[in-house]
Amino acid sequence: MFIANTKSWYLERVIWLVAGIFILASLVLSRIHSEYWLILTALVGINLTILSLTGFCPMTVILDKLGVKSKVEIP
Repeated sequence: MFIANTKSWYLERVIWLVAGIFILASLVLSRIHSEYWLILTALVGINLTILSLTGFCPMTVILDKLGVKSKVEIP
């Protein structure tokens, strides 16, 4: 069983948090506003797939510029 390290907010953990918030928000908005919000859920899924296959994620670039460190950069 894998248990993620929760002692600090490293880049990978923040990516999971942002993806989860986007998915939950789009699901809620699709129920109360318009089903077109499900497109956001699909885009998050596509982005996570691209991240796992290529290692590139636009959110990673944004978070890196905001100063969030990767798990390997934290002592």
